[in-house]
Formats: sequence, C-alpha cells, structure tokens
Amino acid sequence: MKVVILAGGFGTRISEESHLRPKPMIEIGGMPIMWHIMKHYSAYGYNDFIICAGYKQQVIKEFFANYYLHRSDITFDFTSGGKILVHNEYSEPWKVTVVDTGLNTMTGGRIKRIRPHLNGEAFMMTYGDGVSDVNIKELVKFHQEKGQMATLTAIQLTQRFGVIDIDENQNVQEFREKTAQDGGFINGGFMVLEQGIFDLIEGDSTVFEKYPLEQAAKTGQLNAYKHQGFWQPMDTMRDKELLEKLWANGSAPWKNWD
Repeated sequence: MKVVILAGGFGTRISEESHLRPKPMIEIGGMPIMWHIMKHYSAYGYNDFIICAGYKQQVIKEFFANYYLHRSDITFDFTSGGKILVHNEYSEPWKVTVVDTGLNTMTGGRIKRIRPHLNGEAFMMTYGDGVSDVNIKELVKFHQEKGQMATLTAIQLTQRFGVIDIDENQNVQEFREKTAQDGGFINGGFMVLEQGIFDLIEGDSTVFEKYPLEQAAKTGQLNAYKHQGFWQPMDTMRDKELLEKLWANGSAPWKNWD
C-alpha cells in the first residue's frame, strides 16, 4: 500500500521558516519533519511514497535527488576521470515519487492529481507537517475490518487552558485543570482511503476536508480510528521548538526506528 503525503502548501503560519522551504522540509533534529513521518511508516514496512508537492517543490526534489549521496561516504577520484566510489552506503529501502501538484491547488485537488500513480489500489494519506506514534498496522487493520471508503485518525485535542464547569443556571460549579476529555476529537491525518474517494473530488479547487470527507461521513463511509497516544502538528515556531526539544532529549514518541 502506497503512502501519500501532502506537502504542497505555503505554510504561512510558520513563515519564519517556510519562506525558505516547504513546511514539510523544515528540520527537526537536522532532518525534515517529512523524513520523520516517512521513517515512521517505514518502520511498519510501508516504503512506497508519493509526495504531493507544490510550493517550492524543487526543494523536495533536490533533497531526494541528493539523499543517497548525503547518506553515504564518497570518494571522488579526479585522477581517473572523476570516478566516484561509494563506501558504507546507507539509505532506506524507499521508492519516492514527487509530483508537482500545483502552486495553488487545494488538498483534494492534490490528492486527485496523483491518482494515476496508485494503480487503482487503496492507499494511505497524511499531512507532511505532523508526527505521531499511531500504530500504522493497527490503523490499516481497523480500516479493512470496517470495510468503508475512508478512515481517519481521530485525535482528542487537549484544551490549552483551565476549565470551568457551568450548570444550567449559569453557576460555576468547578474551576479545574484541563484534562484530555475536555477537548473534542479532530482529524489528525494518518488516513486510509479507497479508490472511491476520488468520485467525491471534483478538481483542483476541492478542499478534501470539506465536501469529500463530509459527504463520506453523511453516507456512512467515514470511520474514525481513535488514537489516544502522541500527536503533534508543526504549525508554529512554538510547535517546532517543542518537537526539537523532544528529539534532543531522546524522548521523541514518534521515533519507532533504530
């Protein structure tokens, strides 16, 4: 099963970094956050990736074009016609297809544009700016058991502030610290999708999170895999600093590889 990663947006909420490169290429621990996402999938045996690029898509292409070179020890022998010798080569068993899905294309349009690369098969899809410790094999198993068109990973969003409980008479009953149960569930990405989802995507202007998912939900074709573990997007510099700190401390929950 192929893994589709949305990586074409402008990343305006983290413009301190995204004015230089696409948001999925912003680094955590010296490697793009998209690399961390790919490593997570790869640890579960999923190594065939399709990157939906757009804004500054050349940065993504150049990263993978040089990936093998940068991950190996190299001897450049100019005494024999510029011969290149590779030592201690190391690279992941990945197949990576980078598709320029347009500069202003919406999320649904980006997904529709890569349909020819899917060979008519079900696929996984996630956003290129969020990491999690979600169990991918359990997610796929859940989707297959449900037998519906689409499954998304549902994350219970924790409130950032203290909570007050108010009764029907508008009296404050309790003032307390937030808990995970105080937040509602949101779409955390890490989806599994059947080919039928393309029938709900009209074109480049389609926002995937609007009509396609809303219509799938209305027709009983959208399931939610509830994930109670770690999930963190990188929308702001504050988010980036949090992820950097977790990685530097050796306590990154999403790192499931050696």
